[in-house]
Amino acid sequence: MSQSKKVFTEAELEQERKEILNAFKGLLRAAKNRSREDTRMIRKAFDVAVEAHKDMRRKSGEPYIYHPIAVARICAEEMGLGATAITCALLHDTVEDTHITLQDVEDLFGPKVRLIIDGLTKIPEVFDENASIQAENFRKMILTISDDIRVVLIKLADRLHNMRTLGSMRADKQLKIASETKFLYAPLAHRLGLYSIKSELDDLAMMYSESEVYKKIETNLKSTQDVRNRFIRRFVAPIKDALMHEGYVFDIKARTKSISSIWRKMHTKDIPFEEVYDVFAIRIIVDTPQELEKPDCWRIYSIVTDFYQPSPDRLRDWISTPRANGYESLHTTVMSPSGKWVEVQIRSKRMDEIAEKGLAAHYKYKESNSEESKFDRWIAEIRDLLENPDANAMDFVNEFKANLFSEEIYVFTPKGELRVLPNGSTILDFAYDIHTDIGDKCIGAKVNNRLVPLSYQLLNGDQLEIITSSKQKPNEEWLRFVISARAKQKIKSSLNEERKAIAQDGREILERKFKQHNIRFTSDNIAFLEKFYGMPSGTELYFRIAKGKIDLAKLRDIECVHGILQAEKKAVVAKMDKHEKDVYKKVDKKEDVIIIGEDFKNIQYQMARCCNPIPGDEVFGFITINEGIKIHRNNCPNAEHLMSKMNYRCIKARWQSKKLEERIAAIRINGIDNIGLVNRLTEIISKQHNVNMKSISFETEDGIFEGRIKVLVYDTEHLEQLMSKFEQVEGVQRVTRWDTEEEVAN
Repeated sequence: MSQSKKVFTEAELEQERKEILNAFKGLLRAAKNRSREDTRMIRKAFDVAVEAHKDMRRKSGEPYIYHPIAVARICAEEMGLGATAITCALLHDTVEDTHITLQDVEDLFGPKVRLIIDGLTKIPEVFDENASIQAENFRKMILTISDDIRVVLIKLADRLHNMRTLGSMRADKQLKIASETKFLYAPLAHRLGLYSIKSELDDLAMMYSESEVYKKIETNLKSTQDVRNRFIRRFVAPIKDALMHEGYVFDIKARTKSISSIWRKMHTKDIPFEEVYDVFAIRIIVDTPQELEKPDCWRIYSIVTDFYQPSPDRLRDWISTPRANGYESLHTTVMSPSGKWVEVQIRSKRMDEIAEKGLAAHYKYKESNSEESKFDRWIAEIRDLLENPDANAMDFVNEFKANLFSEEIYVFTPKGELRVLPNGSTILDFAYDIHTDIGDKCIGAKVNNRLVPLSYQLLNGDQLEIITSSKQKPNEEWLRFVISARAKQKIKSSLNEERKAIAQDGREILERKFKQHNIRFTSDNIAFLEKFYGMPSGTELYFRIAKGKIDLAKLRDIECVHGILQAEKKAVVAKMDKHEKDVYKKVDKKEDVIIIGEDFKNIQYQMARCCNPIPGDEVFGFITINEGIKIHRNNCPNAEHLMSKMNYRCIKARWQSKKLEERIAAIRINGIDNIGLVNRLTEIISKQHNVNMKSISFETEDGIFEGRIKVLVYDTEHLEQLMSKFEQVEGVQRVTRWDTEEEVAN
């Protein structure tokens, strides 16, 4: 977003005004089922937004008001939200970017709209090297989930429109926004059941973060489209005839997998595009009353499997036990006559609407059904997480993220009550899910009548009976066993209470020591001691004193004037932090670019070992805490984590064009083992390419081999020539670059 610099003629401005009005009319058409009062409120919000943003333009040069209109339209059309959300979407940037205040919003539209707009307004950019402003903003948004879920839905619509129009931004900005989107917004859309929005966000993020792979898969999909369409027509024909014969009202769609999910499958299963069998899925949507949904879906399953043989271990019944975000569907994978596996999804019209519109549809149908759903349980879990708002913002966001993407398992209480827990849950997760007191006192459990320890990982269908003891209390070790946000928060809360009680004893010990040395017990003196002993807080200082971990005899060595402690010389700042602050001062993140191969402001920089960048790779710099600047590839496994949560420590970088220097690159080779293969590969490295080899390792199992070679090359072009030579060797099936498992240094 920028201020307008170009001077427009009156005719151009008049044309723009007409186009803005047309965009608004399109929004009103998308907002279905609105009353007169709703229309008045939306119109008023539009007028306020137009006036507030009148002098503002987006990076693309178009009037800024198009953005709030587009966001409001996504809310109405793609999420099915009502007038309040549309109003808030139109106003979502006014408080952050214009003269309008939250009080103005409340005066004009009431307290509900004010609450939502407050949740949508970013925290001001205050530079603080100890905290990520992005994490703080994520936390602020997450905190509003339990107050009004519409904040998050509008934020997702805002992010989706920003991603759709990302082309006009600088390349480094594109990467930062794409990383944030992959890290938090796409999983959030998934958790709220907004599958089409989740897929689009993932695809758009991939288009900017891994553009070459994206284009390659896109080309593959286009080139195989006609073959796919012919296959689908032949596959669905007999099913269609049978369903019509049975008198069902139905619709059959073929849904192509999103590019990002195809890439994820290729990546995790380590297979090429041609081997991804479920590039598309067949979806059968039946129009049937709610009470007949389950029998009708199973009847259609029976019809499908009359024609095609199903895979017994690929049946997923999310109708009997819906997913936590409300998703219901029956999935099966069947064998087609041509020997291809095909995924078939069977669902009712109501289930399809919930799958497409997610939360909004969930609430629409919930009015007729008073049962608490799993989604309401998830909101309750978020509230548990929010009970501990003092947590470090980064930990908070990580915990929330873990809660977003967990798969579920189904377990039972002794009385047969079903409980849904994240996959990987232990006895303690189950105990805390029942009640905090049961969790705190838990010493073990009987699972299917067999005694098991606290660390036992639950399996689908387990039946549990918790064993408690009044003498038991939580300890730090428990945090290693649990994975649910609720259990973690409750354990931390108990430990904090205990810690506070111990800290109180430490405080009393310190008060007595101060009296002995005639030192006044003031906040300044406590702050001085925190610094002197290198403690993060007063509570930690008192706790360590109580545990005897701090030598209070050193108080004699500190100068005391009239009861106030004095520093003889400047307190020593921890070396690590000093280094980081020094680097920060020297770097101008907007303007500076590291030219790899040249000196950069006397700051040491080196290649990150997790991704081994070589010239030709797109790269960025990351300011570590104590190892200078590390250069990472843009598609490094750690890039998403660094850019989405610590973008304030990322800096632009590029390669010096002329300087040739050998760098390490890692190559993985897969194929069918045959005699002399290793010799041929090493011959290519040594003779044909004059490349130095750093290391080589081969593993063979049942005639299939995997080789990992580290070589020294000059740039990506040099590496690609070598890899293409490897591909020509008989028996080699795939040659790829690989990233080491080494964790990123913060």
